[in-house]
Amino acid sequence: LSAPTIFTRMGLSERFWHHEYWLPSGATWEDMKESADTRYPQPQDILLCIPGALLLIIVRYVFERTVALPLGRRLGVSDKPRPKVQPNATLEAFYTLVSRTPKERDLISLAKQSDLLVKKVETWFRHRRVQDRPRLMKKFCEASWRFTFYFTSFFSGLALLYDKPWVWDHNLCWLRYPQQPLLPALGWFYLLELSFYCSLVVTLPFDVKRKDFKEQIIHHIATITLIFVSYCANLVRFGTMVMLVHDASDYILELAKMLHYMKRQRLCEALFIVFAVVFIVSRLVIFPLTTYYYFVTKFQLFFIICLIHAFLIILQLLHIFWSYLILQMIVGVILHGAKRKDARSDTEESERSEAEDLAKDK
Repeated sequence: LSAPTIFTRMGLSERFWHHEYWLPSGATWEDMKESADTRYPQPQDILLCIPGALLLIIVRYVFERTVALPLGRRLGVSDKPRPKVQPNATLEAFYTLVSRTPKERDLISLAKQSDLLVKKVETWFRHRRVQDRPRLMKKFCEASWRFTFYFTSFFSGLALLYDKPWVWDHNLCWLRYPQQPLLPALGWFYLLELSFYCSLVVTLPFDVKRKDFKEQIIHHIATITLIFVSYCANLVRFGTMVMLVHDASDYILELAKMLHYMKRQRLCEALFIVFAVVFIVSRLVIFPLTTYYYFVTKFQLFFIICLIHAFLIILQLLHIFWSYLILQMIVGVILHGAKRKDARSDTEESERSEAEDLAKDK
């Protein structure tokens, strides 16, 4: 079967898979026809990301409860007790459907409807907001899972790529393209990354929400699109290098978060500075000036390449945005003695805000 045959039989337009869109001028799907000893990326392989994502979600669930949770307790991570909120249908309806922080006129109206003092209504909303804030242990478990995956992914990628000549000489990425046989290990590495980002999209509504929640959605969509498109077009060599550059800093950030939740502030700050250096060098220097530069200058344009260009630019804009946040935080801490805080902190303002809310009741 040719590369797009199975998808075509599933009802997708044959025009969608026309080789003029996916391959450079003069190349066709027949150039990527498999033989007994030669394998090429096949679009139907992408379907493996569905069971792969489900498996990763299950592995994460088990990991967080059997490894991360006991580890967090052993390392001194604990949740502070929170006040219980008395059930109140009127206040709950307003909190859920209208606003979590009612204005003064709303407080007066709700107090009349509930036959309560305005002060009691205000206290109810403060306690209700505290209830919804992610607990410290939940944040530690989530960071532990991401650290484990990113650490494994990055160093597995290094082990797979360090001896590949096209990693050190990017010109070889395009040698005899698209007739570049797929190494099985790289194929599985590709599908693992795709499965992971698909799992993140599924769990995103249940994970700790951060200030850059919208940017995270854009990032995941762009990443999934790039992995899917580059695999189908057999741009695996270029794609694996992009993945490796992007994975270089993520595990450091997650480890810094874990240290923050453990109250190891000095070690957390030192590691965060390491993360900032690696992040900025890898994403604002290495990626645009080497990896992306060779992609732009050495490869002929066709439809899929233009699409990849667009999504890579989106990623680079996100890199600039996050670099600004990182530098802003570092400048605030080092030069102005600002409160130490993750630049991508939780939307619900972390434990400090929770303590401030509870202090108002004392």
